[in-house]
Amino acid sequence: MKGVFVTGSNTGVGKTTVAVEIVRHISKTRSVKVRKPVETNCELSEKNYIPKDAIALAAACQQQEALNKVCPYCFEIEASAELASANSGEKLMLEDLVVACKRDVDDSFVLVEGAGGLYSPIAEAALNVDLAVELQLPLLIVIRDELGAVSQALLTLEAAKKNNLNVACVVLNSVKSNNLSNKEALAAYTETPIISFSQSGLEAFCSEVEKLV
Repeated sequence: MKGVFVTGSNTGVGKTTVAVEIVRHISKTRSVKVRKPVETNCELSEKNYIPKDAIALAAACQQQEALNKVCPYCFEIEASAELASANSGEKLMLEDLVVACKRDVDDSFVLVEGAGGLYSPIAEAALNVDLAVELQLPLLIVIRDELGAVSQALLTLEAAKKNNLNVACVVLNSVKSNNLSNKEALAAYTETPIISFSQSGLEAFCSEVEKLV
């Protein structure tokens, strides 16, 4: 399986926003499939759960698939996937997520988006990092470009290294402009490529990411 595993330092750092732009760009020239194997905090509509992040990822693809392939496990409560599945009475195992990520991907480039950070629980007795290890895809780590970003990035890189995971790049998500110089500060401590993401430079960002994944 070829592709990339999108993770972050935490939830709410912009993983889906970044992933959507990457999918849109790569889909112009390659077959791309997306997998968000589990999503929580899903709204209930006419007896169906609505996984907003998975829907955004699927919409970015040129190649449309059934939503239950993109995101087969949806839960209503806002909690870790492990807790949300347990509260629903469903025993979600790591193997279930591995199978979901690999299902019908053929020779496509596969973008998998995790849930939270590398050490966030994602299934019974399993973390996001365990899924990443099983899939053996290079990581794209999204960090919110704010005070504390350097520490968050280095801790996530350390977790990846500890688990023998290849990191394609760190993405600094610039939600609003600042004078923190996080990219330069982080570069002093790692040789991992660091790319800044902002809505004003999407084409250059996506081209740079595509070279690395």
